Amino acid sequence: MTKFFSLFCLCLVLVISCTPRQQTTTPTSSATNSPSGDGRITVGTTLKPRTLDPADAYELASLGLVFNMSDRLYTYEPGSTVIQPQLATALPKVSQDGLTYTILLRQGVLFHDGTAFNAKAMEFSIQRFIENKGKPSFLLADTIASVKATGDYELTIQLKKPFAAFPSLLAFSGVCAVSPTAYELGAGKFKPDTFVGTGPYKLAQYGTDSLRFDVFDKYWGEKPKNQGINVQIQTSPVNLFNAFRTGAVDVAYQSLQPDQIKSLEAGAKKGDWQGITSQGSVVTFMALNRNQEPLDKLEVRQAVATIIDRQLLNQRALFGQAEPLYSLIPTTFDVSQPIFKEKYGDANFDKAKQLLTAAGFSPENPAKVQIWYPASSATRSLAAQTLKAIAEQNLGGILQFEVSTVEGATFYKDISKGVYPAALVDWYPDFLDPDNYVQPFLACQKGSVVKGCEEGGSQTQGSFYYNEAVNKLIDQQRQEQNPATRQKIFTEIQTQLSTDIPYIPLWQSKDYVFAQKGVSSVQLDPSQILVYKSIVKGQ
Repeated sequence: MTKFFSLFCLCLVLVISCTPRQQTTTPTSSATNSPSGDGRITVGTTLKPRTLDPADAYELASLGLVFNMSDRLYTYEPGSTVIQPQLATALPKVSQDGLTYTILLRQGVLFHDGTAFNAKAMEFSIQRFIENKGKPSFLLADTIASVKATGDYELTIQLKKPFAAFPSLLAFSGVCAVSPTAYELGAGKFKPDTFVGTGPYKLAQYGTDSLRFDVFDKYWGEKPKNQGINVQIQTSPVNLFNAFRTGAVDVAYQSLQPDQIKSLEAGAKKGDWQGITSQGSVVTFMALNRNQEPLDKLEVRQAVATIIDRQLLNQRALFGQAEPLYSLIPTTFDVSQPIFKEKYGDANFDKAKQLLTAAGFSPENPAKVQIWYPASSATRSLAAQTLKAIAEQNLGGILQFEVSTVEGATFYKDISKGVYPAALVDWYPDFLDPDNYVQPFLACQKGSVVKGCEEGGSQTQGSFYYNEAVNKLIDQQRQEQNPATRQKIFTEIQTQLSTDIPYIPLWQSKDYVFAQKGVSSVQLDPSQILVYKSIVKGQ
């Protein structure tokens, strides 16, 4: 018995010592990344940057960091999509033909490496954005014919064709000033792990799971309210959720799951921490391929538009964390018109049955539509299943949705090939102007009424929509400098969209940020970026 008992104890000790301990948060490589009393702010996120080079940054993870370390010629007024000067001293002077933009620049600005900012430096920065051929280079390459320093603090930009939204394009995070002594021109010549700009913070540390921003003491503008920023990159939404709940981070933003947001909102209502909500600029829509049966019939597209129950989608797929959307242009812009609500409403099943019957369909001969979405999107998965259930429960079998999913990279590669009859798509705008919710979806450079779009935005987005009148309207609004006239053109475009139905708008995002008690002035830029310099702790 003594031998047996001793052996048993030894086994028990081995089992206990070999059992892995559970962790509620992901450790970070830098001990400086925990909240402290030094006036620094610890920001938690799951977004891991691919690069910090502004000429190659095109994902939100990279752009958010570049934004906070940089200045652009123009930026947005807080809480608004209205453009205001930053490194420019005023809005540009535009020639009568809309092709020449003259911009006066701020003096007394320094880069993080001590190099002086001037028109030559801004010329270099824009040329590098175009010529280095990074992911977002097309934004300026397709628009700018030439950029020249026409004075020490005067920049002249010549466009290839008129573009009324050009100042908004210059507010894109990647179109920032970079030091000409720290970077070089040339295709592919990027510096992914460094950043030298003119912004309120300079990069002090860049690691795989953490970054450190220090205050730039020679910043020309208003200094940050805090003493610096520590960024923790969590490996999953669960780890971010736990890190915030345990107080390991001061601020949590991007990307929490809807159920986690719901839980944190409940805690905020009890006073455990703060919840900050902002209207987002991301829209989700259904692309309908006009070259695939049965969606080649207008009545079928109309029927699908008629049965959408946006309130139900919002509750089941998003836990109420979105706004129903009735135009491709979100309500962030005053030109947005709820045209789908006026024309089709929500959950009008009798009307849908009439349309489908008129198109020759019946319960015995149903219209079958495949809905595809990327496998990584839990929200769109729930939305697709909800749409399928809506049809099954209310249409008596005359319209049937088949839900299919595919890996994300394959989804975005194949949608432009016309593989998917219908697809659920998220759109993150490149810049904040209504044009960026119209031209990338409806414009077509090559196509016909018979074949649809063979080359252009609508082909890329999977609808293959072609309408020459809409192409002309898009060109008109791009040339029009008068806001009132431009607004009328956008109304015409939205009306035609609701008539032809190449897309069905579903919802507009809300943004959620959570902050610990004692942290204040947490703000989001209209482009969905957390503004670091306003955040303060312990005041």
